[in-house]
Amino acid sequence: MCAAARASGATGLRHTVGMPTGPWPAVVARQLLKRFGDNVAVSSIDLDIPVGSFCGLVGPNGSGKTTTLRMVAGMQRPDAGQVWVGGHDTWADTAAVRRLLGVVPDPLNLFDRLTARELLSHLGRLRGMSRESVALRSEELLDVMDLSDSADEQVGGYSHGMRKKTAIAAALLHRPSVLLLDEPFEGVDPVSAVAVRSMLDRFRVAGGTVVFSSHAMDLVERMCDYVVVMSRGSVLAHGTLDEVRGVGARLEDAFISMIGASPTDPTKLTWLDGDPT
Repeated sequence: MCAAARASGATGLRHTVGMPTGPWPAVVARQLLKRFGDNVAVSSIDLDIPVGSFCGLVGPNGSGKTTTLRMVAGMQRPDAGQVWVGGHDTWADTAAVRRLLGVVPDPLNLFDRLTARELLSHLGRLRGMSRESVALRSEELLDVMDLSDSADEQVGGYSHGMRKKTAIAAALLHRPSVLLLDEPFEGVDPVSAVAVRSMLDRFRVAGGTVVFSSHAMDLVERMCDYVVVMSRGSVLAHGTLDEVRGVGARLEDAFISMIGASPTDPTKLTWLDGDPT
């Protein structure tokens, strides 16, 4: 283990080239690779996500966002490369990483035969929280998420939006250091989305790190101070919002330029214009 890693408390270090030399970022990935058959989902990417940042992971469908988040969370083993969360190797120090993380995956992994209240109680106890703390935090989260009236109904009967809010509550319950959220606002009603954004802002201001994937560029632009742009399994750009989009520019324009998208051919789909031919 190199001296910088020992000083920062990092564990399980094998790669030393290009590693952090000071305090470790919240998330570090080096040469992270994942294949599914002949398809390369994530192509040997490097990432450094700063502590206390609100990071948006953006890219078209199939760009590798979900696979990257799942590997960072320890839910999917990479074919090559490593990930560290808070300086801990995701695979060599799994218990420490799980304590540091709160995760909302896609698809959601919930115990459908439990009620929302039972689910939060069960997860809190698994994390070693006291019954009193679990009960207090659960009731507060259920209230903020507008789930109190349905908290004693089985999660399996919830709408997609209600399930998403339950998963967010479960991820926040133990007050992790890093939140990994895959499309957290998809299917969430506007009122609840405002409440969730407020909670996430409060979490970040207190030193927490949020990493979330999204297709909504305006949402990323409003919420994030750090952005990672992915396409076809590769990282095209990463840095502060202004570094990625340019000062005064729109993130959507920068994104379209990076991935090489082109406008729709005006000679196609002419029937949309009412042309009978």
